[in-house]
Amino acid sequence: MVAEPAEPDVTARRPGSRRGAREQAMFVIYQADLTGTGVADHLAAAARQARPEELSPYVAEIVHGVDSRRAEIDAEIAANVSGWPLERLGYMERSILRVAVWELQESTVSPAVAVNEAVELAKRFCAAEAAGLVNGALGAVVRGGGEDG
Repeated sequence: MVAEPAEPDVTARRPGSRRGAREQAMFVIYQADLTGTGVADHLAAAARQARPEELSPYVAEIVHGVDSRRAEIDAEIAANVSGWPLERLGYMERSILRVAVWELQESTVSPAVAVNEAVELAKRFCAAEAAGLVNGALGAVVRGGGEDG
């Protein structure tokens, strides 16, 4: 019998790719949110788990970018998640949305890529209905909509 790891293996998917970096960053942000601690320790733990070529600099860029503008990003999410207070979203859904909104704000990828990658992460790591919620919220962000804006 093989024991399950205590924490998700954040290096398992396409090391060095933007997709892999996005996933790693999502897990770091998720762990910090879940534990109520800062991102630095979780980012350091991800770096210790990864071989040097596996931890893209884009992971740290996303994590620090989200962390430095978390209030602004959370306000954007809250304005675009119809009928859901931010606190009611699952930790994973919030983390996925935070990464995607940061990418949209920074224009590091096209809006279509940011939305699609977030939806794929939701399909992979969240309950079935989460992908639709993520897609709808990010679609509203892209359109510049939102309940308050």
